[in-house]
Amino acid sequence: MQSTAGPVPFSGEAVAALTAGIAGPVLLPTDEGYAAECAAYNRATSHRPSIVVGAGSAGDVQAAVRFAAAHHLPVAVMATGHSALSSDAAMLITTRRMDSVMVDARRRTARIGAGVRWQQVIDEAAQHGLAPLNGSAPTVGAVGYTLGGGLSPIGRTFGYAADHVRHIDVVTADGELRTVDAEREPDLFWALRGGKGNFGVVTALEFDLFPVRRVYGGALFFPGERATEVLTAWSAWTAELPDEMTSSIALLRLPPAPEVPEPLRGRLVVHVRIAYVGPAEEGARLVAPLRAIGPALIDSVDEIPYAEIGTIHNDPPAPIPFHDRSALLRALTPEAIGTLVRLAGPDTDSPLVLLEIRHLGGALDRRPEPGNAIDTRGSAYLLYAVAFGGPDQAQAFGEYLTGLVTAMRPWSTGRRFVNFFSAADATAEGVPAGYRPETYRRLAEVKKRYDPQNVFRPNHNIAPA
Repeated sequence: MQSTAGPVPFSGEAVAALTAGIAGPVLLPTDEGYAAECAAYNRATSHRPSIVVGAGSAGDVQAAVRFAAAHHLPVAVMATGHSALSSDAAMLITTRRMDSVMVDARRRTARIGAGVRWQQVIDEAAQHGLAPLNGSAPTVGAVGYTLGGGLSPIGRTFGYAADHVRHIDVVTADGELRTVDAEREPDLFWALRGGKGNFGVVTALEFDLFPVRRVYGGALFFPGERATEVLTAWSAWTAELPDEMTSSIALLRLPPAPEVPEPLRGRLVVHVRIAYVGPAEEGARLVAPLRAIGPALIDSVDEIPYAEIGTIHNDPPAPIPFHDRSALLRALTPEAIGTLVRLAGPDTDSPLVLLEIRHLGGALDRRPEPGNAIDTRGSAYLLYAVAFGGPDQAQAFGEYLTGLVTAMRPWSTGRRFVNFFSAADATAEGVPAGYRPETYRRLAEVKKRYDPQNVFRPNHNIAPA
């Protein structure tokens, strides 16, 4: 494959030396297999790094980072590639081969490699009656998700995934492999949990698991024509929920495809998602006000094994091109609901396939010990909007999404959730919106200490102080 990446800033001899010391592939833009190695889940962005290293171990990552530093290359990292940020003209380290999962049932912990996807952890933990704080999509990479905070379908019960990390193995910009925790290099440990990929390449995580075998969960689907009614009822319902109930709601525009259930096919629907950690009888009592809205097109809410948690949101498993934006909301008032329906409801030609609102609060508002860099606590809801389309639609979608976020400013906290940063947020103005000013200043100081040359910058970058 020929690439539009520029000339490589290193010699063939240097590449040969790197290749000799790495178990996985080392590929240049003209090499066979380069495109497949660089392929990401989000197909709206193509990756054209100057060199890509398929790491199979922490030692491979160390060698790659040292090579990049010696040749003044920025370093990008990809496990699944859900982010839409480019790695052009950088070194790209892919971690999908680092996929080990070790569960310690006695300690209720899991240790995972950098390339692990959540379904692997879910399945392994379920054998011991345990559950991780995984994402709504089990195909998402567990490490990047956790470093950005990690908002689980049972997050209101237990908090953010990053709140429960015990140890992190990370290769910093000097090529050193460090194990950090609350006692060893606590500043770096603090920054990694919320600072995403700004401080190094994480090669392994150890985190807590929870004794959850089953949840009362699933989905209620209502006709899109009832969007205002259902959104209003759901907003009021969330006001008095116990921490054991985590829920979200979405406007979904579904295609007329045979794999879509017939009642939902080719139409706008309101998708209410439920996950209750507790007895099914109590879960049914709590959900009763939503069922009382009226007949649902589909009601799949029932007791399910935790291993089936991914069926609640039912996110697309196959790679897709998408563009997204998000905002944290302090309230979901009737006026806010009216604005959302006016811009993306049944009487619009909105390009969105998904307009989602996640209920926050509960354990998500409690700061852990030791603390971390997550600054979304105190927000009531997360708004997330997605449009499907390739790079040729980026401008039009970007304008629409920006207009939507701007229209919701009266109900916004003014901050963003790091895990839901879009490409539009990767700016000098956008990234600080993920943090309080004092948190951002501390992150910049940690960056200065561990990555003074800003090697890890093809991301939502925090520049060194």
